[in-house]
Amino acid sequence: MLLLPPPSAVAAGNGTLVLKTDSGPHSFNIEIASTNGERALGLMYRRELPNNAGMLFLYDPPQPITMWMRNTILSLDMIFIGTDGKVHRIESRTEPFSTDIISSDGTVQGVLEVNAGTAAKIGLKTGDEVVFPGLLKAPKP
Repeated sequence: MLLLPPPSAVAAGNGTLVLKTDSGPHSFNIEIASTNGERALGLMYRRELPNNAGMLFLYDPPQPITMWMRNTILSLDMIFIGTDGKVHRIESRTEPFSTDIISSDGTVQGVLEVNAGTAAKIGLKTGDEVVFPGLLKAPKP
């Protein structure tokens, strides 16, 4: 028997996030997880995630982050967003149900989770820009 979280546990906000890559801008419809409860639940128990969709975990203040895949059915790409609004690190094709710790390897302000293989498909790499109104921006030169 699969236990589903109560409707109140689902992320409250949503929006559009853009990843700017060498192949162009790529828009994602995202759910926003900004409370401890929303972040703890994440995408657990979800059986599908539409293409061009994801979940953005926001942290204020920015901090080192660790995540895992416990109770997560889907394989995901985790995109760690640095304090400069750029891709800090990518963990590709995470293992469903794994309790192995996945680290941000530094201070980040957010993590974007999308379907496994998305980062490679769009050519996303470290240093690419992440555009979303709730993120800190890279300092201007």
